[in-house]
Amino acid sequence: MTTESAAAAVNVSGDMLYRRQRIRRMLRNRWLYLMLLPGILYFLVFKYIPMYGVLIAFKNYQPFLGFWDSEWVGMKHFDRFFGDPLFWKLLKNTFVLAIYNIVFFFPLPIVIALMLNELRLELFKRMIQTVVYIPHFMSWVVIVSIVYLFFTTEGGLVNEALESLGFNKINFLLSADWFRTFITAEVIWKETGWGTIIFLAALAGVDPQLYEAARIDGANRFQQLRHITVPAIRSTIVILLILRLGNFLDTGFEQIWLMLNAMNRDIGEVFDTYVYSTGITEGQYSYSTAVGLFKSIVGLVLVAASNYIAKKMGEEGVV
Repeated sequence: MTTESAAAAVNVSGDMLYRRQRIRRMLRNRWLYLMLLPGILYFLVFKYIPMYGVLIAFKNYQPFLGFWDSEWVGMKHFDRFFGDPLFWKLLKNTFVLAIYNIVFFFPLPIVIALMLNELRLELFKRMIQTVVYIPHFMSWVVIVSIVYLFFTTEGGLVNEALESLGFNKINFLLSADWFRTFITAEVIWKETGWGTIIFLAALAGVDPQLYEAARIDGANRFQQLRHITVPAIRSTIVILLILRLGNFLDTGFEQIWLMLNAMNRDIGEVFDTYVYSTGITEGQYSYSTAVGLFKSIVGLVLVAASNYIAKKMGEEGVV
């Protein structure tokens, strides 16, 4: 037997041994794989299989002709969208709201988690957590209704208080100047508490011996927070920021749609509401799909770019 054939035989036997070991590991962990099955099926059925519908963006889709028989038009809908003056207004409105969410909303769950982590009375800590979690379970219809009850000019609590103090009523809900403030404040109120869960879980994994060593060295609470707690959750912060950038243009359809009116539509119309009004209301399925595909591509680019930058800065990233 030649050296080459012997080496080939060794490689074949090594591959067979590896495959057998892998099969044995899979059989040993079969219940774990079974637990993964519902999640895998969910993503296959609701995320991956429907992706073929993206082809509608390149067709002049007609329901009576069907998906495959509709006329292929290539980049026509994208040319129309990018050439429409409304594109720049939608882009600006969406970007401004997205930046508001990144700047004002994203840091708050971190701050709340750090504050809750410093509480030593467990009962009080659980009570605060429950209070800040509750708004997450309310629908946007309920949230917007509460805002309406507080800020409407017809019996709203805030305007009634202003009037009782001698000030004029302010029409908050019809004012374009207040629209972005309300949208961001509603997101903060509804989701800040829920967003603390991941950070609290990361903080729970910090070794208590690090704090004991820091106290022995004379570090105060702020120094422990700065040099132990924050570095311990830095990778979690980076990963969640990258994922948040992936949804950068998803400003939330339901909330904004409920807050829109004729007076604030000029600064409130975003990609999500535009897709609904053109795709569902006007029946322009192919055009609205092209708009949605543009959003997805932007999100993919932002995730890839932010992940690349994070790795260059020494962080783990998402992949």
